[in-house]
Amino acid sequence: MSTRNISFNLVWTLIVFLIMDVYVYTALRKSISKSRWKNYYNFLFIIFLALGYTGFYYLYTYFTLKPLVVEWAPNLAIGFFFAFMVVKILLVLLFLFEDVYRYLSYFVLVIRNLFQSKKGEISRPGRRSFIRKTGLIVAAIPFTSMLYGITKGKYNFRVNTLKLSFDNLPKAFQGFRIVQISDIHSGSFDDASAITEGVEMINEQEPDLILFTGDLVNNDSREIVPFIEDFKRLKAPHGVYSVLGNHDYGDYKKWDSLADKEENMKLLYRYQKQMGFKLLNNENATIEKEGDRFGIYGVENWGNKPFPQRGDIDKALEGNQDMKFKILLSHDPTHWNKKVIEHPEHFDLTLSGHTHGMQFGVEIPGFKWSPIKYIYPQWAGLYEKSKQYLYVNRGFGFLGFPGRVGIWPEITVIELSGNS
Repeated sequence: MSTRNISFNLVWTLIVFLIMDVYVYTALRKSISKSRWKNYYNFLFIIFLALGYTGFYYLYTYFTLKPLVVEWAPNLAIGFFFAFMVVKILLVLLFLFEDVYRYLSYFVLVIRNLFQSKKGEISRPGRRSFIRKTGLIVAAIPFTSMLYGITKGKYNFRVNTLKLSFDNLPKAFQGFRIVQISDIHSGSFDDASAITEGVEMINEQEPDLILFTGDLVNNDSREIVPFIEDFKRLKAPHGVYSVLGNHDYGDYKKWDSLADKEENMKLLYRYQKQMGFKLLNNENATIEKEGDRFGIYGVENWGNKPFPQRGDIDKALEGNQDMKFKILLSHDPTHWNKKVIEHPEHFDLTLSGHTHGMQFGVEIPGFKWSPIKYIYPQWAGLYEKSKQYLYVNRGFGFLGFPGRVGIWPEITVIELSGNS
């Protein structure tokens, strides 16, 4: 997209924002009768607007400049922008519905009055205080939730543990513990101590094997540099293996030359090696214990276009396709739905990430929902089809919205067991 098109779109975006602000401001102001409260309201609304537009400025700047390091204050402002925008959208929808109802009612009264012999005076119905108060109460729920999400929720790491049984699991791997992490997105982090704590939580699970399913960075491989020593401390007797996600290729950043982009990929490979991650680019590895073995197969990113479709299952299988038990690492769960299930080779377990659970949703016992489910049928947790399991990790980091609400950053512990 050209600079001219970006500027044009920015202007129209700001115009839409301004219209929304004026509409919400006038609708709410009419419900405040006392003059002194109106002054407080004016002051508060101006403060909210200032914070919101500051957040939008940082969001636009990050989107265009793609910095290597972010700080907590800009992230907080960006998060406030998202939270305030959700409030305004909800109020606009509510007030529009009320306005349509009010003016339709007024129109009906006018028409009816035309056909009456005795003409009466008709006044347009005003806004109902109940609607405004209800709107504010309803909007306050996501607003306060998102404020928590951008301050505490984004580093509220949760350990999700599950046991999976397989008829063909080699005997030596009974009770074998695998930790999966995904979507680190190191370029979004603004609290180094929180990442240190997250890494410590992973090691506390005493995993036999650690598997990372892609998106180490947002745009540039150098984003991981401040955190290399943290992830270097990840320990598992059978190693740490990884694959690439769509963000790892540097496709979302404008490079001065193709050579610069290629150098960025070389840096990513180098940094993964420094951290002790064994990267599987359409490759495989063998895990051995007490004479038994199983295979790990890692493919490059494969998702619905425009996401890259570089994953090659056949290439990943080369030289090691006769394994009795197979685990596949594939960043995007779309790959499992579109290619893995129908593949002639049977993969007992596929591990993915990518969706982040949209970093927003509801998860309570017996109920799980996020808007991302309407895009990705498999978006978080465990799925099974044709005797093959898929687990979609909710992500370790965050991207875009600098927070998490209801869908917390995840460390997955999978304990393997055999049915025999």
